[in-house]
Amino acid sequence: MTEAQPTLDDYRDVAPPGTIDSLRRLSERVRGRRLVNVSASREVGGVAEILRGLVPLLEEVGVESAWETLDQDGPTPGTAIAAPLHRALQGSEERLPVEVLDELRDFTRERATTMDVDGDVVMTHDALPTGLVEARPQEGVWVWRCHLDVSRPQRRAWTFLRQYVVKYDAAVFSLPAFAQRLPIPQFLIHPAIDPLSDKNRELAPADVDAILARLGVPRDKPILLQVGRFDRFKDPLGVIEAYRLVKRQCDCRLVLVGGAESDDPEGAELTADVLDAASRDRDLHVLDLPPTARLEVNALQRAATIVFQKSTREGFGLGVAEAMWKSKPVIGGFAGGITTQIVYGVTGFTVNSVEGAAFRARQLLADPALCARVGAAGREHVREHFLITRHVGDMLALMATLLG
Repeated sequence: MTEAQPTLDDYRDVAPPGTIDSLRRLSERVRGRRLVNVSASREVGGVAEILRGLVPLLEEVGVESAWETLDQDGPTPGTAIAAPLHRALQGSEERLPVEVLDELRDFTRERATTMDVDGDVVMTHDALPTGLVEARPQEGVWVWRCHLDVSRPQRRAWTFLRQYVVKYDAAVFSLPAFAQRLPIPQFLIHPAIDPLSDKNRELAPADVDAILARLGVPRDKPILLQVGRFDRFKDPLGVIEAYRLVKRQCDCRLVLVGGAESDDPEGAELTADVLDAASRDRDLHVLDLPPTARLEVNALQRAATIVFQKSTREGFGLGVAEAMWKSKPVIGGFAGGITTQIVYGVTGFTVNSVEGAAFRARQLLADPALCARVGAAGREHVREHFLITRHVGDMLALMATLLG
């Protein structure tokens, strides 16, 4: 079922007071201009989730908004190399074959001939569409938006990508720490969540119960939850270790929602280790859900007592904001955008170790009042800083700046 698209006025009850009226005033500066977003996929990944809500809201306030994707004609060779390329850009030590980069170069050159990228502003997202800039028309401002932490990339991966990035008119990063030195202007825009999407909208308790029953997750004891693909940077094995330390003193369940791409050998090996651990523990549930399982993730986050995002390397990590919006205390790794979203001791806790994660989880499980207080503070923090309405405003301001 396709989720209904909210209008801007639908956000009045959830956004900070005055936000919607401010957006309408700001939009007058760029009304009638054309913005083209280009991403790898329309369904898979955080970028797709962001654009799914952002594009129609920009259209509503008068910006002609288009969204092109590399997979619009079906699965592509480009999506198969996304995982190793992104890991290399985020500093993984695994070898990145030169053949992968040659394949991406050929793929983007072919795709450039089939896409409509005429606009006043064209924004490509992350690594896969970056090479499209070589085929840019003479008119229009081109912007590269990087959602990854490329502060310490593999040299080969960054050298390959940088040859395209420097041909853009500007770059946008999610955090200052993610950026590289570039000869083009750089801007900062935090990603944000859509509170009215299927993944974040309010759910009746009966609906939450029904979804968890269908997924086979009992609610007879506190649930610890982590949602994220199974790769080394998300550290699912570290979460399992922390859960086992917690379980020595507090009876609880752990639910891991994730999986690996079929063509990602490292992810497949890690998934096998996770499944092996789960096979020996009735309270450890591993769920491999499709990208479209947004209501299921919503229900799991609402049913959880504590949400983990124990990443050792992270982009912005919007799963943190999603959980905090549902008034859940979050224990996150000290990495990437997690440290921007979590105000330590107020909206959650950041940790550097398995033992630290276990300690904070035990503390929260032993103190329901602390859980409630941290959860409530987290929701208000998201309302002020990480909702899609703020994101719309940032995009309108960026367009106004770039177009003069």
